[in-house]
Amino acid sequence: MLDNNEFFRESTLKISGSLEIEKALWQFLLYLKEVIPVWQMFIAHYDRDAGVVETVARATSEYYQAVSIKIQIPPKGRQQVEDQRFLRVRRIKNTSLDPIAEPFCQDFGCLERACMILDLVIEHKFLGVVAFFGEPGEEFTLEHEKLIAQLNEPFAIAVSNSLQYREVQRYKELLEDDNQFLQGELRRVWGDKVIGAEGGLKDTMSLIHQVAPTESPVLLLGPTGVGKELLASTIHKMSSRFGGPFIDVNCGAIPNALMDSELFGHEKGSFTGAAALRRGRFERAHGGTIFLDEIGELTPEAQVRLLRVLQEKTITRVGGTEKLDLDIRVIAATHRNLEEMMQQKLFREDLYYRLKVFPIKIPTLGQRKPDIPSLAHHFVEKKSMQMKLLSTPKITAEGMDRLIAYEWPGNVRELENAIERALILSKNQPLSFAELSRLPSGISENIKKSTIGDSVHADSFDLDMAMARHIKKVMTLAHGKVEGKNGAAKLLGVNPRTLRSRMRKLGVPFGRKAMIYYQTT
Repeated sequence: MLDNNEFFRESTLKISGSLEIEKALWQFLLYLKEVIPVWQMFIAHYDRDAGVVETVARATSEYYQAVSIKIQIPPKGRQQVEDQRFLRVRRIKNTSLDPIAEPFCQDFGCLERACMILDLVIEHKFLGVVAFFGEPGEEFTLEHEKLIAQLNEPFAIAVSNSLQYREVQRYKELLEDDNQFLQGELRRVWGDKVIGAEGGLKDTMSLIHQVAPTESPVLLLGPTGVGKELLASTIHKMSSRFGGPFIDVNCGAIPNALMDSELFGHEKGSFTGAAALRRGRFERAHGGTIFLDEIGELTPEAQVRLLRVLQEKTITRVGGTEKLDLDIRVIAATHRNLEEMMQQKLFREDLYYRLKVFPIKIPTLGQRKPDIPSLAHHFVEKKSMQMKLLSTPKITAEGMDRLIAYEWPGNVRELENAIERALILSKNQPLSFAELSRLPSGISENIKKSTIGDSVHADSFDLDMAMARHIKKVMTLAHGKVEGKNGAAKLLGVNPRTLRSRMRKLGVPFGRKAMIYYQTT
């Protein structure tokens, strides 16, 4: 004969045995199975305003888990829930015939089962329910109902405490996540002053002033090193979103396997190593601007996912089910020819036209040489501060002439790096940039000796373009063959799969349709 007082005492100890309500539920279930033919249990929280039941914990004999699965209750079921005005345990003979249990059980595989629902009430507020599902063919009796009816208070207190604990943990994880993210962002030092706004970038800045106050997407075009990130940040600061976040995403730097997690975030436990909830870049940009740099580097699969996000303006974290609305402005940038990539089926046409609402082409540093003196002085001051130099070295007249005469294939970034190198070597002496006087002739001689027949232009020294030209040359020698004897992969000494991946990324054609091109080149 079961003693009610003993049952209540043991049950309360199990229910309150852990702040992790799913673990406490499992410990209670193992004890309860000795008394009642229960198969598995769930705890669900009810949001009256939204009419949504959220399952927060699940336990079976074998395991327990924290979950967050939300189900919209149909009008009939919602009325049934909200009409409840007294504490009770409700027995259900068949979950498939109940308007509340039926949609819930569809997701958890507990249709055609007996069920008991214990209402959780604390301080006259309906908090949610504990659901008990029976073994196949078993039914719950009145005696079972009376036993369970005693447990409203311990369950309600335990669930209330657990929900508060979860909320504290969630905020803690968000704060830790934000702190890690911001620390990483602070390590990236880049200026926020647009040098040449009244000079070589005057036309560009005019376009930026026109588009910044709008919500339209912007596509920044130009070779590497021209300052696309700085101009994207300038658009953000000039917009109505200046008080919101500015999130920079280097699309080419994210491995495809991590793309979903990095962009969309993940729930705790969604995969091995996901020890905490993490918000993705899109979610962080909510209320502000997201800058998608090197958009041409995205794989076709990533392009599909990005297009869906831009169209629907919602995301779902990896391992989650809840859709999160986005309020973001998109600025994209690339040094690639996206129209050529579209013709080669390397970039989606629908994504291209969604991004290309307001394109802005940024001039190279060679096209805005009058800005070089201002940029040089700016970088000397900036780098001197970063390097903690006792004084800021001057640039000699000859040094400035050399800076202006040099072609700067790497654009503003190359100029910044050249100045940093000069400061390291200067020993507090004026900067003359003597090494630059030798570079043009040396480069010219190398070009003359090159066996590559491509014409030299402003982007000739871009590493990706040089690699693409070299691969095209080898593909021509191999008559369009990628692998096999005398194939391009063999000549280059790389794996054929690696070569195809690189060609796809660089926009170099290959395959049967490209054979004619290489055989007639």
